[in-house]
Amino acid sequence: MTLLIYNTLTRQKEAFKPINPGHVGMYVCGPTVYGDAHLGHARPAITFDILFRYLQHLGYKVRYVRNITDVGHLEHDADEGEDKIAKKARLEQVEPMEIAQYYTRRFNSAMEKLNVLPPSIEPHATGHIIEQQQLVQQILDRGYAYVSNGSVYFDIEKYNKDYKYGILSGRTLENIKDASRDTLAGVGEKKNQADFALWKKAQPEHIMRWPWVMNSSQFTVHSSQLSDDNGNGNIAEGFPGWHCECTAMGRKYLGDEFDIHGGGMDLVFPHHECEIAQAQAAMGHPAVRYWMHNNMITINGQKMGKSYNNFITLDQFFKGDHELLTKPFAPMTIRFFILSAHYRGTVDFSSEALEAAEKGFARLMQGLKDLKRIQPAKGSNPEIAKYVKELPQKLHDAMNDDLQTPIVISELFEACHQINLLVDRKAKISAEDLKALSDVMHLFIEDILGLTNANANGNGNTEKDKALDKVMQMVLDMRQKAKEEKNWAVSDQIRDELNEAGIIIKDTPDGTIYEI
Repeated sequence: MTLLIYNTLTRQKEAFKPINPGHVGMYVCGPTVYGDAHLGHARPAITFDILFRYLQHLGYKVRYVRNITDVGHLEHDADEGEDKIAKKARLEQVEPMEIAQYYTRRFNSAMEKLNVLPPSIEPHATGHIIEQQQLVQQILDRGYAYVSNGSVYFDIEKYNKDYKYGILSGRTLENIKDASRDTLAGVGEKKNQADFALWKKAQPEHIMRWPWVMNSSQFTVHSSQLSDDNGNGNIAEGFPGWHCECTAMGRKYLGDEFDIHGGGMDLVFPHHECEIAQAQAAMGHPAVRYWMHNNMITINGQKMGKSYNNFITLDQFFKGDHELLTKPFAPMTIRFFILSAHYRGTVDFSSEALEAAEKGFARLMQGLKDLKRIQPAKGSNPEIAKYVKELPQKLHDAMNDDLQTPIVISELFEACHQINLLVDRKAKISAEDLKALSDVMHLFIEDILGLTNANANGNGNTEKDKALDKVMQMVLDMRQKAKEEKNWAVSDQIRDELNEAGIIIKDTPDGTIYEI
């Protein structure tokens, strides 16, 4: 089975072939931890969790690195404004690391509820300042950066003469320059307004700052450089540019070349474009073989994000605490909602869409539950035997086609239909085929899609489910007794009131069951 993945760099699906057979190195951009995670953060986390799970299912040993950005991400991509974390700390009158630590814990807690597996390594940008300085030093030594007023900037024009800037996004240097004239006017310490910061001199009030410790004997100094406290040509105490961290940490943990780099589509430019340039400039060759990007979640057609002030945090979803939500939604409903669309397609949020996802998730969970109620026969109907034999291939084919999770879910719904026929004894299945059907259902629903009742109520246990089963069994026993006594009024009343509460009961040859 060949896994095809869409490579943003080549704009086509490609057969996945790791650099080192049997091993996969994967880096995914993690959150900037200055606020609670929202639905837009959940999508890349779940998308690459699916890839992580599936690669492991295919037998690969995967080293999955997902970073925490806790310094260097300024308010504007134009290297202007405050550091987002430092600004939050200033407003709340706490230390920046308190902000970073608090929101990192909350992010990881939300991911656990969504059943997102933790990455193999979760490096923090502040823990890798030396590695980022080493990267910047290499770029300086190879002549693709310059020092200006204590900061270091990447020389896009010089780089573009030897390589090509814009290969990921499809933008040309002329396009970028034209856009920069409007957005970056006033950044006078750059040679070119489109150049981006590799290291920023910290202003006196900037609390997140580190000394420059690399050798500075070979620096190329910008002729219009302003003098600073350290003298002309010296790099000042400061902090790394946002784009540096992923390049530096990616190669530290995955090597100078690795297989997959992922993230949201909004990172294609400038973040990932700058990463490509940095790696090429520092090492003379690309670092990443496959670039993968999930699309956005939108509200009324506009990207959901903190900068647009239209986001709903995951905690608000779990509690139903937002004006756009009709009710609380469990973490597994959120996960199902995201997986019900292909990762490269947009998903427009609505409370109605989440309610539909809630029903879809419940249908799969009921299918797993109903598997236990099927009574195996001495043999399977020919059509059932054929269906069970072909199902694993259909599911693998969908996953191998660039992770087509909507098709996987559709096939699993059809499997639930077949299970209903078996429960109702409208078809027969052998014990061997029943085990095969049960195995593939659990494999794809729980292990690969990561959908499980264990996290359905957000607290990682099923105590509420067990309690509900006990209560419902008492109610069903009462209804059965009423039927035996031919007290049809009471029997119908129990059924109708349960129905009004959203609980459907079904009379089957094996007894009465309920579904929520």
